[in-house]
Amino acid sequence: MTDGPDPLPFSTARASWLAITTDVTTHLPFSAAVEANGFVFVSGQASVDRTGTIVTGTFEEEMRRSLDNVIRVLAAAGLGLEHVVRVTSYVHDPADVRRYNELYTEFFSPPYPARTTITSCLSPALKFEIDVIAARPVA
Repeated sequence: MTDGPDPLPFSTARASWLAITTDVTTHLPFSAAVEANGFVFVSGQASVDRTGTIVTGTFEEEMRRSLDNVIRVLAAAGLGLEHVVRVTSYVHDPADVRRYNELYTEFFSPPYPARTTITSCLSPALKFEIDVIAARPVA
């Protein structure tokens, strides 16, 4: 005998969320974003082109391209950066965190989303990556 409700079968549980259709593609096995219960979860977006090929540049160029990808994915869900409630950013070089904070205020405004920034964790091929969670406005 169990103390709680029976777990949902995988097919029923999965039906409660949907992948967002977007032009941001990857060769890796994940969706650019999924929606569940009014929240849109955007997978990590790096400095890549529309085919998922890494585009290198300065830290600022890579951060802007990554955020442009986030903006495109959110737009496909009918949302924008103003709907973002949670940000996780990955900065390869800790020396870039100051510039990250300066650029961040160009994209997000008060009240700022909750945020975590992790450094020294990316492949040398990437200077920046970001994932976000957005919430649909309550009607």
